[in-house]
Amino acid sequence: MRARLAWITGLLCLTALLPATSARADNPIVQTIYTADPAPLVHNGRVYLYTGHDEDGSTYFTMRDWRVYSSSDMANWTDHGSPMSLATFSWADANAWAGHVAYRNNKFYWYVPVRQRSTGRMVIGVGVSNSPTGPFTDALGRPLVDNNEIDPNVIIDDDGQAYLYWGNPRLAYVRLNSDMISYSGGINYVSLTAAGFGARSGNAQRPTLYEEGPWVYKRNGLYYNVFAAECCSEFIAYSTAPSATGPWTYRGTVMPRQGASFTNHAGVVDFAGGSYFFYHNGALPGGSGYTRSVAVEKFTYNGDGTIPTINMTTAGPPQVGTLNPYVRQEAETIAWSSGVETEVSSEGGMNVGFIENGDYIKVKGVAFGTGASSFTARVASGTSGGRIEVRLGSATGTLVGTCNVAGTGGWQNWSTVTCPISGATGTRDLYLRFAGNSGYLFNLNWWQFTGGGGSGGNLLTNGAMEDGTTGWTSSGGSLSSATNVAHAGSRSLLNSGRTASWQGPHQNVTAQLTNGKSYTTSVWVRSQSGTPSAKATLTLTANGTTSYLQLTPAQTVNTNGWTQLTGTATVSWTGTLTNASFYVETAAGTDGLYIDDASFQ
Repeated sequence: MRARLAWITGLLCLTALLPATSARADNPIVQTIYTADPAPLVHNGRVYLYTGHDEDGSTYFTMRDWRVYSSSDMANWTDHGSPMSLATFSWADANAWAGHVAYRNNKFYWYVPVRQRSTGRMVIGVGVSNSPTGPFTDALGRPLVDNNEIDPNVIIDDDGQAYLYWGNPRLAYVRLNSDMISYSGGINYVSLTAAGFGARSGNAQRPTLYEEGPWVYKRNGLYYNVFAAECCSEFIAYSTAPSATGPWTYRGTVMPRQGASFTNHAGVVDFAGGSYFFYHNGALPGGSGYTRSVAVEKFTYNGDGTIPTINMTTAGPPQVGTLNPYVRQEAETIAWSSGVETEVSSEGGMNVGFIENGDYIKVKGVAFGTGASSFTARVASGTSGGRIEVRLGSATGTLVGTCNVAGTGGWQNWSTVTCPISGATGTRDLYLRFAGNSGYLFNLNWWQFTGGGGSGGNLLTNGAMEDGTTGWTSSGGSLSSATNVAHAGSRSLLNSGRTASWQGPHQNVTAQLTNGKSYTTSVWVRSQSGTPSAKATLTLTANGTTSYLQLTPAQTVNTNGWTQLTGTATVSWTGTLTNASFYVETAAGTDGLYIDDASFQ
């Protein structure tokens, strides 16, 4: 979003458009572009948020690509860029509108409405990927279904039957086959009655409240259909049923008409013990019904399973846990930003760019613990650079360090800078404020703090895996530095050729341990093949006796994406400790393992 509006202007707009809440806004989720039509998916301990993208200055639904964001804490969201666009579908020419992603067959299927070039009609296409963040390819080379309507949504029932719902002005569904890219039978149309979807007055062509955007899901044996109601402007309503195909009973309003957009579009998921309602509004500067922004609220179902009334806020949901600053964090992992944009990085993933004097990014709930001693950032500049001011609490809050960034000879010529930090303790909101001369200053790819103990409390050497295999060995098989996949940065560590489940990448930490102290583990794991259950373990040898301490709960990992293993354990022994090794293993099997961004602190 190239409109360089001051933060105070944005805050005034937000305050005017939404109900009063905390002044520290974290809604809408994304500030770098306009996003719309949220479709959340929970997978492997993260929420993946799939959105549309309203082009700047639109006066219609001008949308050419889709975007992906993800979060493990519902506060800080990582920008994964655009893994699918109109160009993905050679037969489509316009209208990259509201879609939905379903996971099955170890693949991710993205159902989207687009305009078919040869007919000018709206049809449903399907993109497919092995990863939740793409890239997605055209699964069929043609539309899946065509009735000139929009807004697909997929539910996979407990018996394995998948249903594709969609429609405006009608509500249709088909029974998808197990391949998720074909269906059996014809198109079924739900009877839209006042009892099922509420009564609308004054519109003979649309006698019920149902408008568009069905979000069908099952919870505790009850089926819900949450939909956009009665344009314009729309509110969010819902109906329930005893089966995936009805009969439906209208239950009332979920979200009233709010938020400076004449449309709304809902997505509902459960995550980390909470329930979350996603929607869009026009709350960002320049926002409208054609330049929308996705937001989210946490809610609790009523005791009888009904959904309470949910209002838009600028505060958003509370954070789930904290963020670890002592492992590499992508710069595009953001709770709030001002002025900046994101772009594809030459080192993989995305970077924060188009940074000007006074811009900033906020990262929420950063757990510094007993204190950080230095800050490292990966930067590039095609000009003379600038400064990163490391602040706590606000963009003008306590200054705990300043990193100077020099020119690197290009916007993708990357260099690493480090500066001392003093006063960063406890759990605080981190603000990286950028300063310098006029014009664009530099790009930022990732950052990481080091603790007062020397490595951020991280006892592992080369935990980011960017220095090849340095510091790591294997108890079996072959250890190599992998550049084809990485959780962050450009490298990960691959242990292939394992012949036993306990074999894996390991590192000696004997000299760093303190008897009786608690240590927190975080490591990202991906399988080379198969779906093994992986865990981090510490082997301890003291007075000739060897014991094994499980550091993280075991979690299933796969080839499609990264799974975070995390946990806290107290390490103790009796006698003299002669060996302690941190390693990643599987509960069974010998599948190859990738690991990345490991910390033990």
